[in-house]
Amino acid sequence: MRLTARLSLSLIFAVAAVSLAFEVYQTRAQSQGMKRDLDRHAWMLAESLGRAAEPLVMNHSYGELQRLVERFKDRETVAGVVVYSADGTPLAATPGMDSLIEPNPPAVAEAIRKGWARSAYIRSPSGPLHIVALPLRSGGSAIGILAILHDTSYIESRTTALWKRELEGVAVQTIVIVAIVLLSVRLSIGRPILHMTQWLRDLRTGAAPSALPPPGDFEPLAKEATKLASSLTAARAAAEEEARLRNSAESTWTNERLRVFVEGRLGGTRLFAVSNREPYEHRHGKSGIESTMPASGLVTGLEPILRACDGVWVAQGTGDADRETVDAHDHVRVPPDSPQYTLRRVWLTPEEERGFYYGFANEGIWPLCHIAHTRPIFRGDDWQRYQQVNLRFANVLLDEIASELNPVVLVQDYHFALLPAMIKERRPDARVAIFWHIPWPNPEAFGICPWQRQLLEGLLGADLIGFHIQAHCNNFLETVDAALEARTEWERFAVTRGGHLTLVRPFPISVALNGKEHAAELGELPHIERGELLAAQGVRGTAFMGVGVDRIDYTKGIPERFRGIEAFLEMCPSYRGRFTFVQIGSPSRTEIERYHDLIEDVEQEADRINRRFQTSDWRPIVLLKRQHSHQEILPYYRAADLCMVTSLHDGMNLVAKEFVASREDDQGVLILSRFTGACHELSDALVVNPYDTGALAASIRRALEMPPQQRAARMRRMREVVRERNIYRWAANLIGELCAVRTENDQSPLRIPAEVG
Repeated sequence: MRLTARLSLSLIFAVAAVSLAFEVYQTRAQSQGMKRDLDRHAWMLAESLGRAAEPLVMNHSYGELQRLVERFKDRETVAGVVVYSADGTPLAATPGMDSLIEPNPPAVAEAIRKGWARSAYIRSPSGPLHIVALPLRSGGSAIGILAILHDTSYIESRTTALWKRELEGVAVQTIVIVAIVLLSVRLSIGRPILHMTQWLRDLRTGAAPSALPPPGDFEPLAKEATKLASSLTAARAAAEEEARLRNSAESTWTNERLRVFVEGRLGGTRLFAVSNREPYEHRHGKSGIESTMPASGLVTGLEPILRACDGVWVAQGTGDADRETVDAHDHVRVPPDSPQYTLRRVWLTPEEERGFYYGFANEGIWPLCHIAHTRPIFRGDDWQRYQQVNLRFANVLLDEIASELNPVVLVQDYHFALLPAMIKERRPDARVAIFWHIPWPNPEAFGICPWQRQLLEGLLGADLIGFHIQAHCNNFLETVDAALEARTEWERFAVTRGGHLTLVRPFPISVALNGKEHAAELGELPHIERGELLAAQGVRGTAFMGVGVDRIDYTKGIPERFRGIEAFLEMCPSYRGRFTFVQIGSPSRTEIERYHDLIEDVEQEADRINRRFQTSDWRPIVLLKRQHSHQEILPYYRAADLCMVTSLHDGMNLVAKEFVASREDDQGVLILSRFTGACHELSDALVVNPYDTGALAASIRRALEMPPQQRAARMRRMREVVRERNIYRWAANLIGELCAVRTENDQSPLRIPAEVG
């Protein structure tokens, strides 16, 4: 009520003040307009009468002059007329002039003295008057003065009436405007606030919250309320999950459990992460600078660790607004809504990025490590850029850890193979790990690289090297055996070189799937029916849908997948018009010719198959060729009958686990390439050889015709695997193993912990 009263009084004063100011201006303008009209009329009358009076004054015809002025005594608003001689003596006047004005008014006296015409507003005993004094001339000499007086009381009367009418209008306007505004406030502010209050109350008390009101003008408040609600829901879900796990003696890892674990293991030491991709990117958008978080398993896994220890993440700045959001030391606190750790951005020139990232990393190391029949390209200039950028990141990281005692450093992926040795050489007290997210080939394949020794020496500077699966660990140890003079300890999977011990371990990366906590993090997304998703792409009448989600990369086997779909439609013509496959493909690395050509190949293959089978309102393949957020992809995962992951060679492939994590209904079938790391864990998927087109076609048919009970049983088992071996367990295993490493400054016995449960 107090808010409404204050608002009402403020509106009344504001509206009344503005209206009064406007009315004052308008009334004065109208009064001035009436005075201008009177002045103009008086001068016209004076000039007309003056021309008639001048010969009478010159000829001393005062009787005629008196009769002339008496003609005007009954004119409307004319109060009187007086004709004076050149010395100011009245020669003729309308009756009653003595009572109107003094004998020689100032305007007349000034006109006589200066010989100029004058006009003025005067006040007489009978009321306000307007006087015009016009010199009468003969041969250029003044022979008299003509004075015409007008009664101006009508102007004051009209002005007073106008004021009264305007004040009444102001009062009515104020009442109407205030009433309308208060009604609008009640409808547009009062109701949403009451609704939001009830929503927050329901959320606080644990009742099923009503729908959040449409944001409208309260969008910033609604956003903050939604974030607060998500945090509260996630915290409550985490607490419930932890309580459930303790009650049932389960060992599922959660975000909160990881946070507590990391705090205990680091013991006050900060964690420093290094990656090429940054966890938050700032770009100019329609509403100003916007912050986006990439859909990345790496970010999902590392963020809880960095938040728990207020760590530092060093990464390349790639957003067009990144430089505008950092401080003088290139730092920015993230996440933007609730800062808990520091992002240190490193800037690369276009030449450095071209040689380091597109050149050596993605035209050299990437095809070298993936058996996908694409020849790696090694250039001396690219290698120099790779060394320069690794040194640049090393110097930045050394600057960040300068004041830290026994820092923990976690390097990510093949972009920084040289970084561990660079860090360890200058900070032997640091615990350094590198996680290699892509496969490691056999020694013969890796031996193609002209700089294999330098890469291996850089990696062996780490205390811990992580791969997705044991086979990649074995390949790495065999490569070290073949290329370097070092002692390989196969019984504990370690390498000793130059007195430094490096552990080599498998850490299968995963995604988050923790029941209620996972649902809270994802948010409540509306369920979208399959028909609605396909209708938006111009496809109707489809009974079955498949989905594939990939970067458009030659390792992902997208053309092979399309040919498997073609073979399926040949083998099972009854599914024509009834089955559509949606391929969500994100173009990447288009600056590299091989990737640019691949995009064209994928488009041409989809068009060829569509032309062969499509009808007026159906086509077998829908290619969505753009970057999609996880929120956009999720409805396709949930609505699909099957998901195809047909990588020709992959480290893990988190798409397979994301699909499993999304299927809370225990439906859907995963068709999974045997050449992915995920197939070692998800044994209930339909494992295929992507090069075998007939087997791909048969797996599609088997997936679509699988009995519902069998489909649900398979999905439940896979979901249990993903739940137990989630991203938080991956992070805990990695950090736990790294923190147990003995550095040169640590003389305690080396502990090799078992995998955390």
